[in-house]
Amino acid sequence: MRLTKTRIRAGVWEGVLTCEGEKPALDVLHLEQKMPGLTLTDLPGQQGKYAVRLPIPAALLSEGVQTFLFRDPASGEKLGHFTIITGVAMEDDLRAEVDLLRAELDMLKRAFRRHCLETVG
Repeated sequence: MRLTKTRIRAGVWEGVLTCEGEKPALDVLHLEQKMPGLTLTDLPGQQGKYAVRLPIPAALLSEGVQTFLFRDPASGEKLGHFTIITGVAMEDDLRAEVDLLRAELDMLKRAFRRHCLETVG
């Protein structure tokens, strides 16, 4: 699977998901919470391609860096992310990278704990 961002417009993130086979499942996480409102729609005449739309809740936009992580819920594979920075302008996006690393580390910790539970019992 491959996820490509196309734009953010009027508070909605938009992209294209390309994959083989059946329509896949897709999750978006923000601070380890699954985001509601994600839609996947078949693109007419383009087999294996889906329009992805995610409305960005205004309540999540606050001072600082907000990172949204797209993943395959079956495998836990990260497919992409986007970051929104609000407040004071930043000269570089080091805080965004650190926030993304935190989100990925949290995902790895959950997967490792699940693996430990499955192999012990």
